Amino acid sequence: MGVPENTQTEALYEALASLRDAEECRAFLADLCTIKEIVAMAQRLEIARLLDRGDSYVETVEQTGASSATVSRVNRCLNYGNGGYRFVLDRLAQAEAER
Repeated sequence: MGVPENTQTEALYEALASLRDAEECRAFLADLCTIKEIVAMAQRLEIARLLDRGDSYVETVEQTGASSATVSRVNRCLNYGNGGYRFVLDRLAQAEAER
């Protein structure tokens, strides 16, 4: 089951797309989410990064403190999802290479 597509979710996507930089994103997420939600999303992104570079499930669990279920879910999304992790991981790698 995916995210329900409606005017509220579309407005959220537009709001996220309107952010100009990390500082604006930090401010918006701090207002929108709980600290725990932000930490969980950051952890999932790190899991995706580690798995993408070839780390094993065990190494990823040890490095992030995430459950094996979370690692499995991120791996499934990374490999069979909508491509969101791939967009972000590729763009982060490109930005790092340009520095």
